[in-house]
Amino acid sequence: MEQGFGFAHFISQCDAMGQGVLVLLLLLSVASWYLIVTKAVANVGARKRADAFLKQFWEAASLQQMKTTLSASSDDNAFSDLARQALTVSDGQQKGVEKLLAAGGMSEYLTRVLRNGIDQEATRVEHGLTVLASAGSAAPFVGLFGTVWGIYHALVQIGMSGQGTLDKVAGPVGEALIMTAVGLAVAIPAVLAYNAFTRRNRLWLARLDNFAHDLYALVTVGNKKN
Repeated sequence: MEQGFGFAHFISQCDAMGQGVLVLLLLLSVASWYLIVTKAVANVGARKRADAFLKQFWEAASLQQMKTTLSASSDDNAFSDLARQALTVSDGQQKGVEKLLAAGGMSEYLTRVLRNGIDQEATRVEHGLTVLASAGSAAPFVGLFGTVWGIYHALVQIGMSGQGTLDKVAGPVGEALIMTAVGLAVAIPAVLAYNAFTRRNRLWLARLDNFAHDLYALVTVGNKKN
C-alpha cells in the first residue's frame, strides 16, 4: 500500500520543537498580514480625507472662514489637525494671550506646535512597522532553525537504520524543506510591505511638512496684516 507524502504527513512527523517553530511562523504570518491589510486600508482612507481637506482649505476665502469650517467639522486627518493647532496659536496671538509656551515669541511657539504635530503623526504612521520588520528579518532564521532540526532528524534516522533509504529520511527532509518554505513565505510579504509603508510614510510626512510651511507663512503674514 502506497504511503502519501503530502503536507499533512510531514506535519505529523514533526516533534514538539518542529511544531513550535511552525506555530511561531504562523503567528508571525497572521500578525504581518493583519498589519498589511489594516494599514493599507487606513492609508487609503487617510489619503482620501487629506485630499478632500486640502482642496477645501485652499478654496477657502480666508483663514477666518477656514477657522469657522474647522470648528464646525469633525474631520479627522493629519492635515486638518495641523491646521487647527496653527489657527489656535493664531487666535492666542490676536487676543494677546501670554503663556510660558509663547515666552520665546509667537513665531517660535507656532514653529514648535507645527513641529510637534508632525512628530506625532510620524509616531502614529510608524505604528506596526516594527512587527513587519521583525517578521521580515526573523522569519527566515526561524525557518532555518526548523530546517536544521529536520536535517538532524534525518541524520538520526540514517544512524538508527544504518541505511539512507527514502522511507527513512523522507519525513525529516520534507519537514526541513517545509520549514524553509514557510519561513520565506512569511518573510517576503513582510519585507515588501515594510518597504512600501516606509516609502509611503516618507512621502506622507514630506507632504505634511510642506503644508506646515504653508501654514506658518499664512498665519504669520495674516497676523501681521491684522
